Amino acid sequence: MNWSLPALLDELSVSVSSDLQRARATLGHPTDLGDATEGIWIDLFNKYLPRRYHAIKATVVDSNGAFSDQIDVVIHDRQYTPLLFTFKDKHVVPAESVYAVFESKQDLNLKNLEYAKDKVASVRGLHRTSLPIPTIDGTKKAKALTPIIGGILTLGAKWSPALGDTLTGHLENGPAEERLDLGCVADEGSFWTNEAGVYLFDRRTKPVTRFLLELMSRLQTVATVPMIDLRAYAAKLD
Repeated sequence: MNWSLPALLDELSVSVSSDLQRARATLGHPTDLGDATEGIWIDLFNKYLPRRYHAIKATVVDSNGAFSDQIDVVIHDRQYTPLLFTFKDKHVVPAESVYAVFESKQDLNLKNLEYAKDKVASVRGLHRTSLPIPTIDGTKKAKALTPIIGGILTLGAKWSPALGDTLTGHLENGPAEERLDLGCVADEGSFWTNEAGVYLFDRRTKPVTRFLLELMSRLQTVATVPMIDLRAYAAKLD
C-alpha cells in the first residue's frame, strides 16, 4: 500500500471523534466525562503542535495578582515563559505566555457557548507585560500585545444544522472580549473568523484536521508571545 496524505489527515480526525464518542458511551459520571474530553483535546494539541506550544488545563494569572477562571485547554509558551505554579494536575500560567484558550464540552449548545465566552473573557481581561527584547543585533522594542485566541471544542451540536444561522447569531452576540475566534464540532465541522471578523463555516470532511491546521496557521501569525517582566511578578513577594 502506498502512502496517502488524504488518508493520513482523515485518520487524525477520525481518531479524535472516535475517542470523544467512546468517552461519551462509557463514562457515566459528568466529572469523569469532562476530564476525559479535555484530555483528548490536550493530547491532540501536544502531539501535533510544534514543541514551542504546550496545551494544559490551567488557571491564568497576571502580575497584578488577578486570576482567570479555570480554563479547560490553555495553549501557552513553554520555550521562553515559565510556569508559575504546578502541583499534581493543578497549574497556573502567566498571562504573557498564553496563545489560545478553549472550553471543551461534549455538545455545542447555547449554555456551553455562553460559558465558553465567559471563560475566554476572563483571560483576555488580564494584564500582560511586554519588555524590550535583547538580541545579538541589539535590543528590539517591546512586542505589541496580540489578541489571545479563544474558542470552543465539542463532539456534537444541539442545533440543526450544527453550523448555521442559529450559531452565527449566538457567536456575534456579546462584547468583543467574549468573541470566539474559532471552534470545532468533531462530528459536524469547524468555524473561524476571517480578517474582517466574519464567521466562516466548514462543513466538509475531516473537521478536526481542518480545525487543527487553521489553528496552526493562526499561531504562525502570532509568532512569539511578549517577553514577560518577571520582576513585576516578583514584586508580589513583598
